[in-house]
Amino acid sequence: MTDAVVLRHVVIEAPIERAFAVFTERFGDIKPRDHNLLTVPIAETVFEPKAGGHIYDRGVDGSECRWARVLVFEPPDRVVFSWDIGPRWELETNLDNTSEVEIRFIAEAPQRTRVELEHRHLDRHGPGWESVRNGVRSENGWPLYLSRFGALFSS
Repeated sequence: MTDAVVLRHVVIEAPIERAFAVFTERFGDIKPRDHNLLTVPIAETVFEPKAGGHIYDRGVDGSECRWARVLVFEPPDRVVFSWDIGPRWELETNLDNTSEVEIRFIAEAPQRTRVELEHRHLDRHGPGWESVRNGVRSENGWPLYLSRFGALFSS
């Protein structure tokens, strides 16, 4: 179902290895702090750089919200992680009801990388899945994340 897929991309003026490293090592600078499922402010967002790792937010009180699982980690070409946030913007505990985000890094030139994002299987979230799709494709979703990612290279 193509309606259950969100596609976005950005072109980064950096070598592929640097683009991949910045995305995974500085994900906390890409993800806005107000995108928060914790009951306290976020102190940091952690992206564990390995298949089997997690992406999680750590609150100022030490609490953690593990909202994604790293499914594939293949530097510098791609990373795939689950989206374990359901239609009511709460953690989804049934892993069969989660979607996937694949980020592909494609060298267009030695100093330029195309970064393609595919958020797929959104319909797995079950009834109300369209709210997840609408949220991640809105200007406050993946377009914002990719814009913030691109801005890390313009300073």
